[in-house]
Amino acid sequence: MVTDEKKQELLERLKNAVIQYDEDASKEASNEVVEIGMDANEAIFNGLVSGMEEVGRLFEAQEYFVPELLMSADALYAGLDILKPHVQQMDLGVKGSVVIGTVEGDVHDIGKNIVKMMFDVAGFTVYDLGRDVPLDKFIEEQLRTDSDLVCLSAMMTTTMVGMKKIIDEIKSKNPNVKIMIGGAPVSADIAEKWGADGYAKDANNALKDAINMVSSLKKMKEEADARKRA
Repeated sequence: MVTDEKKQELLERLKNAVIQYDEDASKEASNEVVEIGMDANEAIFNGLVSGMEEVGRLFEAQEYFVPELLMSADALYAGLDILKPHVQQMDLGVKGSVVIGTVEGDVHDIGKNIVKMMFDVAGFTVYDLGRDVPLDKFIEEQLRTDSDLVCLSAMMTTTMVGMKKIIDEIKSKNPNVKIMIGGAPVSADIAEKWGADGYAKDANNALKDAINMVSSLKKMKEEADARKRA
């Protein structure tokens, strides 16, 4: 039986290991999570990912820069390598498929990888295109897989402008697809202006939004099928 006190201590250690970009501390705390049988999902999302979200805040506030961001990511991945084999899939009542990637010209994929992992754990089928993805590739992959959702990520203002082209193209070919955008320079206003269906401020919001979008999409499909049968 893991006490609440022990759980909180480990979550704090995981979070701080990422913020302080300490790979050894991340491995040590992650191994301890496994040894005592603590929930790996909780350790990842309330420990490691919380740390990365704080790093993202420090980056936006210009207290951290790209080198710190990358070292923090190394500490995050060091812990993930240990915890991922112990992750239990959640049953959230909705499953869907998603195409995800970081847009062309952008090689920052830390946030994208966290969101991808959330989708994996939630039981979504994920088609991960990686980073620096040519704009047309998102469109091709959505048409090939008939995915419910396309998630676009960008960390730089110079690369995020490509998102609008992808949104316009996908919507013209398949207006029912839901599109979510995310990344440091992106805002809810930009998402609305460019015609995206959602904006992911962080990984938790991305998953919540995705579940709502996929639910509404499935409902639309059911209603259309019912009209056809009528």
